[in-house]
Amino acid sequence: MTGPAIARALGMARSTVGLILRRIGLGKLAALEPKVPIVRYERSRPGEMIHLDIKKLGRFDVAGHRATGDRQAGRSRHAGWDFLHVCVDDASRLAYTEILPSERKEDTTAFLERALAWLGRHGVSVQRVMTDNGSAYRSKLFAKALAQAQARHVRTRPYTPRTNGKAERFIQTSLREWAYARPYACSEERTSAIGPWTDAYNLDRPHAGIGGLTPWQRVNNLLGNDS
Repeated sequence: MTGPAIARALGMARSTVGLILRRIGLGKLAALEPKVPIVRYERSRPGEMIHLDIKKLGRFDVAGHRATGDRQAGRSRHAGWDFLHVCVDDASRLAYTEILPSERKEDTTAFLERALAWLGRHGVSVQRVMTDNGSAYRSKLFAKALAQAQARHVRTRPYTPRTNGKAERFIQTSLREWAYARPYACSEERTSAIGPWTDAYNLDRPHAGIGGLTPWQRVNNLLGNDS
């Protein structure tokens, strides 16, 4: 029941009922809805499933307040957008990234093809590709590339980004440790830093979710190679 309905049923003032509900943490109906349990999963072999996602980042040609500490400093106007495309292997967390000018089907499909080729050079053969339901991922061009790679397309449930959680988590890590980790004078400088950061993520950065190993160590362990 809503607060007004409770007040009406009990013959109390709506403000009094509202105060009591807020005090006990039931000021919103959402508080009565059970939380969806978190289901954690992990594929056993590299390539069994990879996760793709895209993060939109504003371009800038003037250092903003993150760099200068001055919110009154000059601002970039109509600079456009950069699109961080990410691919994360489910089993090993091995990651491949690119900054592209769009999230259209052409750029998204070309990224998929390059990511598959990069993984293939490291001995990872991809069986499934998980994405959200963005238009580029639903395009015939993307489907054709998947068919040529003999990879199955797995889509997340609508409005449930947690089902693509490894890509979401990787994006949050990249924003914290790359995009916002230090001040950049312009977006081109930020773009030039994503490659070295991704290399360090794969080769040097211990990952708590895989027992403190790096993704490169994990993928080689799982494939039975010398790391």
